[in-house]
Amino acid sequence: MKKIIVIIVLMLVSSANVQAQLLKFGIKGGLNYANLTSSNIQTDALTSYHIGLLAEIKVSDKFALQPELLYSTQGATYKTILGDIDNKLGYLSIPIMAKIYLNNTVSLELGPQASFLLSEKDQFDIENQSTFDFAVAAGLGVKITKSIFIQGRYGLGLTEVSKNAQTKNSVVQLSAGILF
Repeated sequence: MKKIIVIIVLMLVSSANVQAQLLKFGIKGGLNYANLTSSNIQTDALTSYHIGLLAEIKVSDKFALQPELLYSTQGATYKTILGDIDNKLGYLSIPIMAKIYLNNTVSLELGPQASFLLSEKDQFDIENQSTFDFAVAAGLGVKITKSIFIQGRYGLGLTEVSKNAQTKNSVVQLSAGILF
């Protein structure tokens, strides 16, 4: 995991020679509405948050790449006879979004996301918890000004969170951010 973070930081720093209008750095944060999908376990969605850094690399007027480094809390609430049990999973998420600008304001976003489990806050112990999650994400971005933006995104996990429970992450993210 440390190697991946170092590689991303080096990529961002080495590309700093690009003209300022082609490369912008920023911060973002927002709400997660997360759940775990499973065919045999009934769960309810969990409201949580995400926060992190991003870079927007303009390839052309209509296309950009947006790598991000986010802390994202996901998971679900399990319904039991004894009451609700929250399972909060804290991930270091690295989405690499391709942004297709429909006009100067609106963009479609699509890309892969690798996430590494950093913490697990739950009221029960899940065995064989996976420390890596791979997902695809898609969404819509809107620039309010040249610097301020909002985004809506859906991430669908492709790998199992726990091999015993056969569950996958599913998260809707609403974000706001600023580019510098």
